[in-house]
Amino acid sequence: MLIKRPQDIPSSEITDQAVYQNRRHFMQSLAGISLLPLLGTAQAGYGNKPLQHQKSKIYRLDEELTTHQDITHYNNFYEFGTDKYSPAKSAQQLTTDPWSITVAGAVEKPGTYTLEDILQPHVLEERIYRLRCVEGWSMVIPWIGFPLADLIKRFNPTSKAKFVEFTTLVRKEEMPGTRRGTLNWPYKEGLRIDEAMNPLTLMAVGLYGETMPKQNGAPIRLVVPWKYGFKSIKSIVKINFVERQPVSSWEEAIPREYGFYSNVNPKVDHPRWSQKRERRIGEFLKRKTLMFNGYEEQVADLYKGMDLRKYY
Repeated sequence: MLIKRPQDIPSSEITDQAVYQNRRHFMQSLAGISLLPLLGTAQAGYGNKPLQHQKSKIYRLDEELTTHQDITHYNNFYEFGTDKYSPAKSAQQLTTDPWSITVAGAVEKPGTYTLEDILQPHVLEERIYRLRCVEGWSMVIPWIGFPLADLIKRFNPTSKAKFVEFTTLVRKEEMPGTRRGTLNWPYKEGLRIDEAMNPLTLMAVGLYGETMPKQNGAPIRLVVPWKYGFKSIKSIVKINFVERQPVSSWEEAIPREYGFYSNVNPKVDHPRWSQKRERRIGEFLKRKTLMFNGYEEQVADLYKGMDLRKYY
């Protein structure tokens, strides 16, 4: 067994200091203390209600789960701040009950549906998915939700529905990030209809057996595991079925860096960094990035014949 000394390890392979310092279990092992009493229940992201669900027999990974602490404290949610640590604190003021979603566009059953309407006929299941961020870090998360395809079928899309556009809540009094012009609010994302209907695509309402923490996209969000994390839009308030490809928020803001498809592709670098390797939160060394985030077998046919450097 080869043991690397610190001077033998490239700096690019070492976890950055902020992530290292955020490791709750590492800090506990050193100091023998828990950070949770210092953070408080709400800020820590705990105290959510248990969700009745079944464990999926298909959508599971034989990989170590990212800790609840890390999943709920290292977040991209620009509506609550542009750094990774602000959402865990700022999102706690978000009102998520009552909640409704407007369904519009090329469907036979448009309307505004309460969250209870949305959830009522669906059996929730736990699916363990990888999440890979375009910035180069990744997690393994036990999501709880139901297939987006099952929801779409209830609305009966017409033949004109070629794409599905999603919109996030914008509420300036509760979302401090929306008071700044970081993006053109509200946040929007989109999928091709066949991507939306893929069995992997999940409407998630919880994680780790509990309702979704606010900093992770409560009360309901999208999870598209073969795409970069920003495609999995949070706190959804509108689902719009359209004929033409919608413009997503990051695509609108920086089209050179964020394309519509945003599939995890280690062969196509971000203009400012390589995508060939990633750092799993909780690990010191980087690992090889997998094509389509490891879901190539399930989704590659969706892009057969496409130039994935052009349609990035």
